[in-house]
Amino acid sequence: MFITFEGIDGCGKSTQLKILNEFLVSKNIKTLVIREPGGTILSERIRDILLSKSVDMTDLSELLLFAAARNSLVEKVIKPALTNGIYVLSDRFYDSTSAYQGYGRGIDKEKISLINNLATDGLKPDLTFYLKIPLEIAQKRSKKREKDRIESAGTNFFENVIRGYEMISIQEPNRFKVIDAKGSIRYTHNLILNYMKNNSQ
Repeated sequence: MFITFEGIDGCGKSTQLKILNEFLVSKNIKTLVIREPGGTILSERIRDILLSKSVDMTDLSELLLFAAARNSLVEKVIKPALTNGIYVLSDRFYDSTSAYQGYGRGIDKEKISLINNLATDGLKPDLTFYLKIPLEIAQKRSKKREKDRIESAGTNFFENVIRGYEMISIQEPNRFKVIDAKGSIRYTHNLILNYMKNNSQ
């Protein structure tokens, strides 16, 4: 099973992914935790470039670099793990590109869809948890952390990213599950866990 976590920076997705992984491992389920961009030597090096505030790039260059990192991760890590029956839990996947580069940067949505599909060879998550949170709460939670290049994009950018996630949740309700992430870590985890339990095969 391929499960992804999505949301704006500060929503708690990395924490919730870790907690869900611990739960699955406790049930003797084999798991693999990954992040985007990252997970391979190539993808990690691209990550460094993408997040560096000292690197100036066009929006299209940013999109294509994300796609290159994703293709390496899919082919070298995700597909082999899924073939071996391992649960793959990913901190971000192509929905981030749709929200950040599509709605945030304003790149044509059809072009992004084409590039996403090319980079993933059509691979889609079985389940995506979108941790929904107001921008002001997310900013408060992450204010002590040094911002990378993308996190420094500004309020208007992130408002558009949130709008993007909302549109995706409407377009793909069967896969894309909206989780209220305003509350405590435990409260949010219980929402995710309840969904997993109620929808297990």
